Amino acid sequence: MKKRKVIIIGGGFAGLQLAQNLDQSLFDTLLIDKINHHQFQPLFYQVATSQIEPSSISFPLRNIFKNDKVNIRLAEVKSIEPTQKKVLTTIGEFEYDFLVIANGCKTNFFGNNEIEKHAFTLKSTYDAITIRNHIIHNFEKIISAKEEDKTRLLNLIIVGAGPTGVELAGAFAEIKKYILPKDYPGIDFSKFTIHLIEGSPNTLNAMSNKAKKTSEEYLKKLGVLVQTQTVVKSFDGKRVTLSNGKEIETETVIWAAGVSGNRLGGLSHNLYTSSGRLIVNRYNQVLDNDSIFAIGDIASMSTDLYPKGHPQVANVAINQGKLLAKNLTNLIKSKPLKEYEYKDLGAMATIGRNKAVVDLPFMKFKGYFAWIIWMFLHLMLILSVKNKLIIFINWAWSYITKDSSLRLILKENK
Repeated sequence: MKKRKVIIIGGGFAGLQLAQNLDQSLFDTLLIDKINHHQFQPLFYQVATSQIEPSSISFPLRNIFKNDKVNIRLAEVKSIEPTQKKVLTTIGEFEYDFLVIANGCKTNFFGNNEIEKHAFTLKSTYDAITIRNHIIHNFEKIISAKEEDKTRLLNLIIVGAGPTGVELAGAFAEIKKYILPKDYPGIDFSKFTIHLIEGSPNTLNAMSNKAKKTSEEYLKKLGVLVQTQTVVKSFDGKRVTLSNGKEIETETVIWAAGVSGNRLGGLSHNLYTSSGRLIVNRYNQVLDNDSIFAIGDIASMSTDLYPKGHPQVANVAINQGKLLAKNLTNLIKSKPLKEYEYKDLGAMATIGRNKAVVDLPFMKFKGYFAWIIWMFLHLMLILSVKNKLIIFINWAWSYITKDSSLRLILKENK
């Protein structure tokens, strides 16, 4: 049997699982991504807050597939030509029998171009390093700054109180308490203010009532100023204006308030939801395209349990990738395809040292035990044994010493 050509766009959780599980005797696999490594997104916030190094959560694609017959191309996909079954990229055209779109999502600024221009995002390892550089550099600037400029440098605003925003706020609060006063004894860190702004009524609004209440209590105990039911209206790089009329002087806004799909040219706008996700059937086929599939965050699959699509979490992406590998085999062997259904394994978030919330289908808990569970499950998702050990050692060292030695400013000198 002639091998079928499968092109996978994106090397995130979904694309990685698909490529690893495809039958190499049946498929000729090409993985296209604009970066050369897989990124472990759940721990971006720890890179941004100087707790772990970027290399600990970055895995070169060629190393991952060194024992597999997976072709890799470093390129950006410009558009798709479904009728000719071609993918157009920055390095040329590639033909396919099956195309799988797994290119994930980008930060959603809800059309506010001014905020997009000045705010920081946290959707890549590079974003995390950029935030780390900026924050540390701000403290260096404070030492010699004029009094009228210090307030702006000492205000940190995080927009969006989902898991990313909550975990960022908690991590920065602990750095403020344990680490920064040692590094910068001449700065009054009681004036370093961390604001967490959320448009919905609660922090962790998608989790249980217990998690919502507990996370807000933890954050306030850590000194984070939490404002819910509040929207950021504008940010010009120097001042934030909120929907309640309040203005805050700051140079640092980290936007974690939502995502939208990475749209590709060549596909009809009717195939996308309003949030930019591709509409797929229960087999992850893009509507009216029997040779094009979408998996992971970019895919919107409506089911009885999830009429508005599945949550955009790693577990969904991983399992959709695994199932699609089986279904593609079934497809070319004329066997029945299996429908995807998400089994909710729960949700969790950490808010700092010994503080976490965990929602499991059968129970909900908080505190030290939840924090241990959070660490264990995240370590298990890390790809290599070496990186698991490095992260564990970093965590253990930070826990014992309440310090880390990763506060490096790494940026280009022009």
